[in-house]
Amino acid sequence: MKTTLICAGFGGQGVMVAGQILCYTACETTDKFVTFFPSYGVEMRGGTANCYVVIGDEEIGAPMVNHVNNLMVFNTPSFEKFVDYLEPGGNLFINTSVVKERPTRTDINVIEVDAGTIAIELGSSKCLNLVMAGAFVGYTGVLPEENCVQTIFKKLGAKRPEMNPINEAAFRKGLEIGKAAKK
Repeated sequence: MKTTLICAGFGGQGVMVAGQILCYTACETTDKFVTFFPSYGVEMRGGTANCYVVIGDEEIGAPMVNHVNNLMVFNTPSFEKFVDYLEPGGNLFINTSVVKERPTRTDINVIEVDAGTIAIELGSSKCLNLVMAGAFVGYTGVLPEENCVQTIFKKLGAKRPEMNPINEAAFRKGLEIGKAAKK
């Protein structure tokens, strides 16, 4: 089985970190193969940012793919740019606190995540990426949940351990959303 994902948004929204958390978890805590391919706009914060993540049971030939079975969009320009990259039957994770548009396609699954609002309610707008990553893991089941939490502690908590409770709560709230949408 191969799971392909594009995470896309503005620089500063944590798009790369969301992809990296998924990759580190797969690489360091499972026997899955992983690729990560980042792409940045010319600007720093506020510019475009996206990454391609491939997680598979067999070796992966290329880090980029023409079509994906999962798309996580953090902003409207990313939604508009990448929605057609999603395969029929694929999963579209939308940050509804920013993206107000909805796809006209009827051949995909749409998982709405009010990530920005949830992150603010938890006390840090910077954890919206973890809400989105949690929704992805909760819906797809591609990675063990507790392994993801441990990776978040290891990779993000090393520099800011005081953020661990908020980061964990954000990821777990996303898990709930993803699991509820799957039913």
